[in-house]
Amino acid sequence: MNDLNAQWENKTMTRLNKGLPVFGISVRGFRSGDIAHIAKTSGHHFLFVDTQHSIFDRETLYQIAQIASPNGISPLVRLRGIDDPDAALLLDNGYQGVIYPDINTAEEAQHAVATCKFSPLGMRSVAGGYPMFSFKAGPLSETTKQLNQQTLLGVMIETEEGLSNVDAIAAVPGIDVIHVGTNDLLTNMGITGEFDHPKIVEAQDRVIQACRKNGIYSGCGGNRDVARQASFIQKGVQFVTTQTDIAFTISSSAQWINNLNQELGS
Repeated sequence: MNDLNAQWENKTMTRLNKGLPVFGISVRGFRSGDIAHIAKTSGHHFLFVDTQHSIFDRETLYQIAQIASPNGISPLVRLRGIDDPDAALLLDNGYQGVIYPDINTAEEAQHAVATCKFSPLGMRSVAGGYPMFSFKAGPLSETTKQLNQQTLLGVMIETEEGLSNVDAIAAVPGIDVIHVGTNDLLTNMGITGEFDHPKIVEAQDRVIQACRKNGIYSGCGGNRDVARQASFIQKGVQFVTTQTDIAFTISSSAQWINNLNQELGS
Protein backbone atom coordinates (compact mmCIF):
# COMPACT_ATOMS: atom_id res chain seq x y z
CA MET A 1 0.00 0.00 0.00
CA ASN A 2 1.51 3.33 -1.03
CA ASP A 3 1.55 6.54 1.03
CA LEU A 4 -1.61 8.03 -0.48
CA ASN A 5 -3.55 4.82 -0.08
CA ALA A 6 -2.38 4.26 3.50
CA GLN A 7 -3.24 7.83 4.48
CA TRP A 8 -6.83 7.57 3.31
CA GLU A 9 -7.69 3.89 3.28
CA ASN A 10 -11.40 3.19 2.87
CA LYS A 11 -11.64 0.42 5.43
CA THR A 12 -15.16 -0.43 4.33
CA MET A 13 -13.87 -1.19 0.84
CA THR A 14 -10.99 -3.17 2.35
CA ARG A 15 -13.40 -5.38 4.31
CA LEU A 16 -15.69 -5.83 1.32
CA ASN A 17 -12.76 -6.85 -0.84
CA LYS A 18 -11.88 -9.49 1.77
CA GLY A 19 -15.38 -10.93 1.57
CA LEU A 20 -16.39 -9.59 5.00
CA PRO A 21 -19.69 -7.90 5.91
CA VAL A 22 -19.75 -4.20 6.81
CA PHE A 23 -22.24 -2.45 9.07
CA GLY A 24 -23.25 1.20 8.92
CA ILE A 25 -25.28 3.60 11.04
CA SER A 26 -27.83 5.64 9.11
CA VAL A 27 -27.19 9.20 10.30
CA ARG A 28 -30.28 11.39 10.44
CA GLY A 29 -30.24 13.13 13.82
CA PHE A 30 -26.61 13.77 14.80
CA ARG A 31 -25.09 17.04 13.62
CA SER A 32 -21.62 16.31 14.98
CA GLY A 33 -18.60 14.24 14.08
CA ASP A 34 -19.08 12.53 17.45
CA ILE A 35 -21.30 10.06 15.60
CA ALA A 36 -18.10 8.63 14.07
CA HIS A 37 -16.72 7.86 17.54
CA ILE A 38 -20.03 6.22 18.47
CA ALA A 39 -19.91 4.14 15.29
CA LYS A 40 -16.39 2.99 16.09
CA THR A 41 -17.13 2.11 19.71
CA SER A 42 -20.29 0.21 18.75
CA GLY A 43 -18.50 -1.91 16.13
CA HIS A 44 -19.83 -0.26 13.00
CA HIS A 45 -17.66 0.30 9.93
CA PHE A 46 -19.26 3.21 8.09
CA LEU A 47 -21.63 6.16 8.40
CA PHE A 48 -24.54 6.40 5.99
CA VAL A 49 -25.24 10.13 6.20
CA ASP A 50 -28.77 10.60 4.90
CA THR A 51 -29.14 13.88 3.04
CA GLN A 52 -32.15 12.51 1.16
CA HIS A 53 -34.39 12.52 4.22
CA SER A 54 -32.62 14.91 6.63
CA ILE A 55 -31.24 18.43 6.42
CA PHE A 56 -27.49 18.95 6.83
CA ASP A 57 -25.52 22.06 6.00
CA ARG A 58 -22.29 21.60 4.07
CA GLU A 59 -20.02 22.59 6.94
CA THR A 60 -21.57 19.88 9.13
CA LEU A 61 -21.11 17.31 6.38
CA TYR A 62 -17.49 18.37 6.04
CA GLN A 63 -16.76 18.08 9.75
CA ILE A 64 -18.34 14.62 10.00
CA ALA A 65 -16.10 13.38 7.17
CA GLN A 66 -12.95 14.91 8.67
CA ILE A 67 -13.51 13.10 11.97
CA ALA A 68 -14.73 9.79 10.56
CA SER A 69 -12.02 8.62 8.18
CA PRO A 70 -8.99 9.23 10.50
CA ASN A 71 -10.82 7.07 13.05
CA GLY A 72 -11.22 4.21 10.60
CA ILE A 73 -14.92 4.84 9.97
CA SER A 74 -15.83 5.35 6.32
CA PRO A 75 -17.96 8.46 5.77
CA LEU A 76 -20.54 7.69 3.08
CA VAL A 77 -23.43 9.92 2.05
CA ARG A 78 -26.80 9.12 0.57
CA LEU A 79 -27.50 11.83 -1.94
CA ARG A 80 -30.81 13.54 -2.68
CA GLY A 81 -31.15 11.98 -6.11
CA ILE A 82 -29.45 11.22 -9.40
CA ASP A 83 -29.03 14.93 -10.19
CA ASP A 84 -27.72 16.00 -6.77
CA PRO A 85 -25.15 18.71 -7.58
CA ASP A 86 -23.11 18.04 -4.42
CA ALA A 87 -21.93 14.52 -5.29
CA ALA A 88 -18.43 15.36 -6.53
CA LEU A 89 -18.10 18.24 -4.05
CA LEU A 90 -18.61 15.90 -1.09
CA LEU A 91 -16.15 13.40 -2.55
CA ASP A 92 -13.60 16.20 -3.02
CA ASN A 93 -13.94 17.08 0.67
CA GLY A 94 -13.50 13.82 2.49
CA TYR A 95 -16.37 11.46 1.75
CA GLN A 96 -15.23 7.96 0.87
CA GLY A 97 -18.37 7.05 -0.98
CA VAL A 98 -21.78 8.11 -2.18
CA ILE A 99 -25.04 6.20 -2.44
CA TYR A 100 -27.57 7.18 -5.09
CA PRO A 101 -31.21 6.49 -4.20
CA ASP A 102 -33.88 5.22 -6.58
CA ILE A 103 -31.79 4.01 -9.53
CA ASN A 104 -34.02 2.39 -12.14
CA THR A 105 -31.92 1.94 -15.27
CA ALA A 106 -28.39 1.20 -16.40
CA GLU A 107 -28.29 4.67 -17.94
CA GLU A 108 -28.88 6.25 -14.52
CA ALA A 109 -26.14 4.06 -13.07
CA GLN A 110 -23.79 5.18 -15.85
CA HIS A 111 -24.61 8.82 -14.98
CA ALA A 112 -23.61 8.11 -11.36
CA VAL A 113 -20.29 6.65 -12.48
CA ALA A 114 -19.63 9.59 -14.79
CA THR A 115 -20.20 11.99 -11.88
CA CYS A 116 -18.20 10.19 -9.19
CA LYS A 117 -15.32 8.45 -10.95
CA PHE A 118 -12.34 9.95 -12.75
CA SER A 119 -11.35 8.97 -16.26
CA PRO A 120 -11.22 6.34 -17.67
CA LEU A 121 -14.34 5.24 -15.75
CA GLY A 122 -16.05 8.61 -15.48
CA MET A 123 -15.82 12.34 -15.98
CA ARG A 124 -15.26 13.67 -12.44
CA SER A 125 -13.39 16.96 -12.35
CA VAL A 126 -9.89 16.97 -10.84
CA ALA A 127 -9.18 19.34 -7.94
CA GLY A 128 -5.81 20.92 -7.26
CA GLY A 129 -5.50 19.32 -3.81
CA TYR A 130 -7.48 17.15 -1.44
CA PRO A 131 -7.95 17.60 2.34
CA MET A 132 -7.99 13.84 2.90
CA PHE A 133 -4.36 13.77 1.72
CA SER A 134 -3.55 16.85 3.86
CA PHE A 135 -3.29 18.75 0.55
CA LYS A 136 -0.07 16.88 -0.11
CA ALA A 137 1.18 17.45 -3.63
CA GLY A 138 1.57 14.40 -5.79
CA PRO A 139 1.15 13.19 -9.35
CA LEU A 140 -2.49 13.67 -10.25
CA SER A 141 -2.40 10.42 -12.22
CA GLU A 142 -1.68 8.58 -8.96
CA THR A 143 -4.10 10.65 -6.89
CA THR A 144 -7.04 10.07 -9.21
CA LYS A 145 -6.20 6.38 -9.45
CA GLN A 146 -6.24 6.03 -5.66
CA LEU A 147 -9.47 8.00 -5.33
CA ASN A 148 -11.17 5.80 -7.92
CA GLN A 149 -10.08 2.71 -5.99
CA GLN A 150 -10.98 4.06 -2.54
CA THR A 151 -14.31 5.70 -3.45
CA LEU A 152 -17.33 3.46 -2.91
CA LEU A 153 -20.13 4.07 -5.38
CA GLY A 154 -23.44 2.55 -4.44
CA VAL A 155 -26.86 2.65 -6.10
CA MET A 156 -30.17 1.77 -4.53
CA ILE A 157 -32.90 -0.45 -5.94
CA GLU A 158 -36.20 0.92 -4.62
CA THR A 159 -38.76 0.17 -7.34
CA GLU A 160 -39.95 -2.77 -9.37
CA GLU A 161 -38.53 -1.06 -12.46
CA GLY A 162 -35.09 -0.93 -10.86
CA LEU A 163 -35.41 -4.54 -9.79
CA SER A 164 -36.31 -5.61 -13.31
CA ASN A 165 -33.15 -3.88 -14.58
CA VAL A 166 -30.83 -5.00 -11.78
CA ASP A 167 -28.72 -7.27 -13.98
CA ALA A 168 -27.98 -4.42 -16.40
CA ILE A 169 -27.33 -2.00 -13.51
CA ALA A 170 -24.94 -4.44 -11.82
CA ALA A 171 -23.00 -4.78 -15.08
CA VAL A 172 -22.16 -1.05 -15.29
CA PRO A 173 -18.38 -0.63 -14.75
CA GLY A 174 -17.65 1.53 -11.71
CA ILE A 175 -20.60 0.47 -9.57
CA ASP A 176 -19.43 -1.12 -6.31
CA VAL A 177 -22.61 -1.78 -4.31
CA ILE A 178 -26.28 -2.34 -5.10
CA HIS A 179 -28.24 -1.52 -1.96
CA VAL A 180 -31.84 -2.62 -1.57
CA GLY A 181 -34.05 0.13 -0.15
CA THR A 182 -36.48 -2.28 1.47
CA ASN A 183 -39.09 0.23 2.69
CA ASP A 184 -39.45 2.00 -0.63
CA LEU A 185 -39.36 -1.21 -2.64
CA LEU A 186 -42.10 -2.74 -0.47
CA THR A 187 -44.19 0.39 -0.90
CA ASN A 188 -43.66 0.38 -4.67
CA MET A 189 -44.75 -3.28 -4.71
CA GLY A 190 -47.93 -2.38 -2.83
CA ILE A 191 -46.98 -4.38 0.27
CA THR A 192 -45.71 -1.63 2.58
CA GLY A 193 -44.21 -2.92 5.82
CA GLU A 194 -44.45 -6.63 4.92
CA PHE A 195 -40.77 -7.40 5.52
CA ASP A 196 -41.23 -11.17 5.42
CA HIS A 197 -43.28 -11.18 2.22
CA PRO A 198 -41.94 -13.69 -0.34
CA LYS A 199 -41.67 -10.92 -2.96
CA ILE A 200 -39.13 -8.90 -0.94
CA VAL A 201 -37.15 -12.02 -0.01
CA GLU A 202 -37.05 -12.94 -3.70
CA ALA A 203 -36.04 -9.38 -4.60
CA GLN A 204 -33.11 -9.38 -2.17
CA ASP A 205 -32.03 -12.79 -3.47
CA ARG A 206 -32.17 -11.48 -7.03
CA VAL A 207 -29.92 -8.53 -6.14
CA ILE A 208 -27.46 -10.87 -4.41
CA GLN A 209 -27.23 -13.01 -7.53
CA ALA A 210 -26.82 -10.03 -9.88
CA CYS A 211 -24.01 -8.62 -7.73
CA ARG A 212 -22.29 -11.97 -7.40
CA LYS A 213 -22.42 -12.48 -11.17
CA ASN A 214 -20.74 -9.11 -11.77
CA GLY A 215 -18.20 -9.22 -8.94
CA ILE A 216 -19.72 -6.39 -6.90
CA TYR A 217 -21.36 -6.21 -3.47
CA SER A 218 -25.02 -6.47 -2.45
CA GLY A 219 -26.57 -4.41 0.32
CA CYS A 220 -29.62 -4.50 2.55
CA GLY A 221 -31.16 -1.31 3.89
CA GLY A 222 -34.35 -0.38 5.71
CA ASN A 223 -34.87 -3.93 6.99
CA ARG A 224 -34.40 -3.22 10.70
CA ASP A 225 -34.52 -6.72 12.14
CA VAL A 226 -31.41 -8.53 13.35
CA ALA A 227 -32.61 -11.99 12.33
CA ARG A 228 -33.55 -10.88 8.81
CA GLN A 229 -30.28 -8.99 8.40
CA ALA A 230 -28.30 -12.04 9.53
CA SER A 231 -30.26 -14.25 7.15
CA PHE A 232 -29.44 -12.06 4.16
CA ILE A 233 -25.77 -11.83 5.19
CA GLN A 234 -25.64 -15.62 5.27
CA LYS A 235 -27.00 -15.59 1.71
CA GLY A 236 -24.33 -13.18 0.49
CA VAL A 237 -25.23 -9.61 1.48
CA GLN A 238 -22.16 -7.72 2.70
CA PHE A 239 -23.25 -4.07 2.97
CA VAL A 240 -25.80 -3.50 5.74
CA THR A 241 -27.26 -0.33 7.24
CA THR A 242 -28.21 -1.60 10.68
CA GLN A 243 -30.40 1.17 12.11
CA THR A 244 -30.69 4.96 12.32
CA ASP A 245 -28.96 7.00 15.00
CA ILE A 246 -32.39 8.25 16.10
CA ALA A 247 -33.81 4.74 16.50
CA PHE A 248 -30.73 3.55 18.41
CA THR A 249 -31.09 6.48 20.82
CA ILE A 250 -34.82 5.97 21.34
CA SER A 251 -34.45 2.21 21.83
CA SER A 252 -31.66 2.49 24.38
CA SER A 253 -33.21 5.39 26.32
CA ALA A 254 -36.66 3.75 26.37
CA GLN A 255 -35.17 0.50 27.67
CA TRP A 256 -33.35 2.42 30.40
CA ILE A 257 -36.52 4.18 31.58
CA ASN A 258 -38.44 0.89 31.42
CA ASN A 259 -35.81 -0.79 33.59
CA LEU A 260 -35.77 2.13 36.03
CA ASN A 261 -39.56 2.08 36.37
CA GLN A 262 -39.43 -1.67 37.00
CA GLU A 263 -36.89 -1.14 39.78
CA LEU A 264 -39.15 1.50 41.31
CA GLY A 265 -42.17 -0.79 41.05
CA SER A 266 -44.02 1.63 38.77
